[in-house]
Amino acid sequence: MTKFSKHILQCKAECSKRLSNAARNEEEEVEESVEENAVEECEEVSESRNLSDSGTENPGMQRYLVAVEYIGTRFAGAQKQPQGRTVAGILEEAFSNFIGKPVRVSLSSRTDAGVHAVSNVCHVDLERTSKRKPGEILTPHDPAVVKRAVNHFLQKDNSDNTDITITDIRCVPSDFHARFRAQERMYLYRILSGQDSLSVFERQGAWHVPEDLDLRAMQEACKVLVGCHDFSSFRASACQAISPIRTLDELHVSEVVSTVFFPSINGKDLNNIIKDHSRVYSINSENDLLLSSVYNNGRSATPNIFGLRKKHRCYVVRVRARSFLYHQVRLIVGVLKAVGTGQLSVSDVKRILEAKTVTAAPPMAPACGLYLGYVRYDLPSEAETDTAESSVTSPTPASQKRRLT
Repeated sequence: MTKFSKHILQCKAECSKRLSNAARNEEEEVEESVEENAVEECEEVSESRNLSDSGTENPGMQRYLVAVEYIGTRFAGAQKQPQGRTVAGILEEAFSNFIGKPVRVSLSSRTDAGVHAVSNVCHVDLERTSKRKPGEILTPHDPAVVKRAVNHFLQKDNSDNTDITITDIRCVPSDFHARFRAQERMYLYRILSGQDSLSVFERQGAWHVPEDLDLRAMQEACKVLVGCHDFSSFRASACQAISPIRTLDELHVSEVVSTVFFPSINGKDLNNIIKDHSRVYSINSENDLLLSSVYNNGRSATPNIFGLRKKHRCYVVRVRARSFLYHQVRLIVGVLKAVGTGQLSVSDVKRILEAKTVTAAPPMAPACGLYLGYVRYDLPSEAETDTAESSVTSPTPASQKRRLT
């Protein structure tokens, strides 16, 4: 039996063991995509675990944790596929152009086609070699250099790649896995309510709901779904997660300012602009601009200026959990919208949850309004990382460069 065959049998044995313990480890299973399966998961864990034990770890290889933002409209999804433009495929191409050899990107969250990311995370292993002396391995690139260079390749001579960019990068240990080390994921979903058609700037960034929405009813419905439940009614039929049990740490919907101003605008300045437009707003503890009074007698308070589009009421659903089922967030938002329009009652939400079948739920929300907000990790501070690296990796002239044999 070959070494590779033994490795596969070992992976399958480990997989079987994990399957038998699934009931006790439901929250440890991070399964978000239709493409994944238990054998693949075992192989990925095996690959990321203590490579030095098998003697295959490359001492010149550096693992980087990479945060990336993208507009999901022109992507066939985050996970690499045989056909179609994907987030992983575009990133791998840019990293390969940077170091001159193929690389593999491992994503934390496999967002669907059309889903956006304020911050998705991946890890990638890079080896820096000398261009002047082939075979000579150099000390790893500084993260800032990698970020600048890869963003350059993401934009270079390819207008299609202007919808994706790296926002942050840092060095991590070789056994750090972007997917399995994630402590929490947070998604946001934007809904714009109003009879007028959406602005061309919003059509791929929010779900347009013509009806008025009952915010209080939607907030009450959220309370039914928060916590640990069997979410069989809120996962797509193609979901291959071992268990439907998930814990929602937060599920909340709020009404926020609908504005074309960029998020970088100063909150105080924005309030002044809003007051000039006869609107009254307040700021909550998280510095979100919340709407307290937008409509007068059911009519928008937007100034009567020719050519100025009427504002839609903007609602944001915020949901946090360690892991999600396939299409879980979009199915939840579909139910909340139905409650907001009066199609369903709060008691209906409890009935749908207890039905434990996706056929009991209304159609899920479209992908265009969904954003992966962040992926949280238990990481040391940058100062601690820099101190540890300087004490371990500061090279002497003799060890700074190594020759491949």
